[in-house]
Amino acid sequence: MEETDREAVATAVQRVAGMLQRPDQLDKVEQYRRREARKKASVEARLKAAIQSQLDGVRTGLSQLHNALNDVKDIQQSLIDVNKDWRQSINTIENLKDVKDAVVQHSQLAAAVENLKNIFSVPEIVRETHDLIERGELLQAHRKLMDLECSRDNLMYEQYRMDSKNTHDMNLIHTYFGDMQKLSEELAKQLWMVVQRSLVTVRRDPTLLVSVVRIIEREEKIDRRMLDRKKQTGFIPPGRPKKWKEKMFNILERTVSTRIEGTQADTRESDKMWLVRHLEIIRKYVLDDLLVAKTLLDQCFPPHYDIFNRLLNMYHQALATRMQELAAEDLEANEIVSLLTWVLNTYTSAEMMGNSELSPEVDVNSLDALISQNVVDQLLNKYMSTLTSNIIGWLRKALETDKKDWIKETEPEADQDGYYQTTLPAIVFQINEDLKTKVLILCLQQMNSFLTRYKDEAQLYKEDHLRNRQYPQCYVQYMIAVINNCQTFKESIISLKRKYLKSDMEDTLSISHANMDATLDIIAKEGYSSLLDEVFMDLEPHLNELMTKKWLMGSNAVGTICVTVEDYFNDFAKIKKPYKKTMTLEAHRRVVVEYIRAIMLKRISFKNAEERKEGAERMIKEAEQFRFLFKKLAAGSGEDTEGLCDIIEAIAEVIKLTDPSLLYLEVSTLVSKYPDIRDDHIAALLTVRGDASRDMKQTIIETLDQGPSQPNPNYVPIFKEITVPTLTVPKLLK
Repeated sequence: MEETDREAVATAVQRVAGMLQRPDQLDKVEQYRRREARKKASVEARLKAAIQSQLDGVRTGLSQLHNALNDVKDIQQSLIDVNKDWRQSINTIENLKDVKDAVVQHSQLAAAVENLKNIFSVPEIVRETHDLIERGELLQAHRKLMDLECSRDNLMYEQYRMDSKNTHDMNLIHTYFGDMQKLSEELAKQLWMVVQRSLVTVRRDPTLLVSVVRIIEREEKIDRRMLDRKKQTGFIPPGRPKKWKEKMFNILERTVSTRIEGTQADTRESDKMWLVRHLEIIRKYVLDDLLVAKTLLDQCFPPHYDIFNRLLNMYHQALATRMQELAAEDLEANEIVSLLTWVLNTYTSAEMMGNSELSPEVDVNSLDALISQNVVDQLLNKYMSTLTSNIIGWLRKALETDKKDWIKETEPEADQDGYYQTTLPAIVFQINEDLKTKVLILCLQQMNSFLTRYKDEAQLYKEDHLRNRQYPQCYVQYMIAVINNCQTFKESIISLKRKYLKSDMEDTLSISHANMDATLDIIAKEGYSSLLDEVFMDLEPHLNELMTKKWLMGSNAVGTICVTVEDYFNDFAKIKKPYKKTMTLEAHRRVVVEYIRAIMLKRISFKNAEERKEGAERMIKEAEQFRFLFKKLAAGSGEDTEGLCDIIEAIAEVIKLTDPSLLYLEVSTLVSKYPDIRDDHIAALLTVRGDASRDMKQTIIETLDQGPSQPNPNYVPIFKEITVPTLTVPKLLK
């Protein structure tokens, strides 16, 4: 208390100090005192009220406890009195045994009287029930059957109570109701027929299926009631429990198994595609049945039957059994692929168990495997034992098929982007789609030899065409398709490796993959080179006009060359980008080479400065035409197409030079830019100029041989491909 008082005083002091911080607050001391007094009075009033409320509650609780104690004492006294009366009445109960027996006999006789009418009318009820079953009125038939069974069971129960050892009377009752058992079996037969056709019945007459389920539910309730009575009395009527619900699921399970097994319509002898057809029919039937079960059948059964999941498990087990049977057969290689593809992919795909209409009830991730991994490995090992020879033969056949396409008179097919292609890459890679890593490795290993054969066949195709350029009619289009196939092969190989090959196994195929890429690049290069050969064969007459008198007089040879190249490249637009870009650069390079070759052939020798100027300006103009053309053709490739045409302009500058004393300087500049220029090139160029004496040529060439060279590191030699058909330089200079 003292500590509490001290804390209260300290708090009060703190509050007063807070109130009286300024001198002008002293005038309000009285006001503060009254306010604190009001607060104190309010707090005391609340405390008194709270304490009073607690006291009232305690008083009420004590009163209730007192009343409860009195009630317990009264109950205790009543129990003592009841116990006393019960002990006194034991002897009296034993004296009433005769009365008890009379009551039992009376109840038995009452039951007999009650069932007397039914007993006499049993034959008539049996006939009516039989007629109802034949007419398909199953609910009414079952109602009458239950009445008959109830009469029999009650009589037998009363007999059992009177004398459980009197089998004679029991057999007499059982015999009298003997036809009733036949009715039960006949009704059950009708029920099982409906259950067997439940997936059909639910679409045509769902009411009939509901009636069957109601009958089974009634029997289940009677079974439970009879089993409960057996626990109490030891008596159970003959034929119980019927377990019709269990039998119904057994019937459904047998029906599902029969449906799966019955889908095989063909054998290998009658149809090579028997397994594919068999598996496709299974897929369709199972998907259709499960969709019906989910949308319609589930509504005809009580929720606790869980009919959809039960059926799902039945179908899964039946499929597992059938797949194991198929796996145990002597399957051929293509049949193993079909089976594994179906089991590992199709079964869980959107075409079957992964169908969106079956979710969320069907979770493909929770489904067990149809066949064990051990069986899968056995099938793959069997498949691998024959795969190598099959792949070699199959690739050979695929190549033969593609060769036949090359000589068709119709254009090849185009892919979704409009690029020409043949079916070869699709055929080659479809076998790998669903096989495991080792199959992929084996197939890719065989690709090297296949691509070598493909390269040889493409070369023969080109040679055949060169012998007769009118044949085949669609040579250009199919050669484009061959080039595009190379790119498709590359993409397919990368895609398959990324999809099926583990990163730790990539090293085993890296060399093989590099070889395949190199072979494909060679095939593509030979392909587009042959197409460019076609172009330059058509350009040859116009190239022969270059650097001639006719050219100088105003020939439109370069304009025709540009139009022809552009026209061809409209067809070449169907070549896929990587090779299209390389081909465009190669075409550009070859045009420039042919133009420079025309200069070096010395078809013309300019007579004076005016002709040199006119010729040089024409060369510069035509270089600009080439630049514009190939910039247009290379649009979007990101490649620099300027450098090649610069060579023509640099040569034009040498020809255009008006002051012969500066000729050495101009030629040396040309040589420093393009260090692969040989002496014969310089001599030919000076000959075309027409104003360089033999001594000047010799001086310039000898001086250039002694001078340093500073080539551009990005320069790709071009003059080494150009030969000058003339006498050697020493002979020329003599």
